Amino acid sequence: MNKNLLISFLLLVVVAALYRVFPRPVNFAPQIAMALFAGAVIKDKVWAIALPILSMVISDLLYQVLYLNGLTNIPGFYVGQWQNYVLFGAMVSIGFLIKKIRVLNVLIASLAAPTIFFIVSNFVVWAGWQGTRGLNRPKTLEGLLMCYGDAIPFYANSVIACCFFSAILFGSYVLIRRRQEHLAAA
Repeated sequence: MNKNLLISFLLLVVVAALYRVFPRPVNFAPQIAMALFAGAVIKDKVWAIALPILSMVISDLLYQVLYLNGLTNIPGFYVGQWQNYVLFGAMVSIGFLIKKIRVLNVLIASLAAPTIFFIVSNFVVWAGWQGTRGLNRPKTLEGLLMCYGDAIPFYANSVIACCFFSAILFGSYVLIRRRQEHLAAA
């Protein structure tokens, strides 16, 4: 990865982390779109996975500082949080599937990623796997559906945010590449 690209992505990590901490609609954050973008654009798979997770760690650290100082009731770190980091790493793999950056490919990925995240993360909460927080729902199909129902508002915001931030990230990337190609051809 070249130096300018690395600096750009590290800046993106910090901005995404800060955005997640500022007041906004619940789950309206750039991290899933960032994971898709990293998977599609960064050729080094380790960096592609590391950068979105780093963004989450930075924002969770900021949340923890705010929490410890009584400025929010949302803790930054909690038992079972590692599962979210694993899921965000998995979202990068959806970005790996974007072979050509085209509107339809990005849209499909932007709908698939938050949907998969929603299904898996809420299943983990319902199953009560080691350290997950959330509602105690009966371990029945009805309980699972109740858990998914509880999370619908979060899901809607995740889909909208992923589509919005994907449009910004991928759109900017395509415009910058076209501009660079135009300048190189001139």
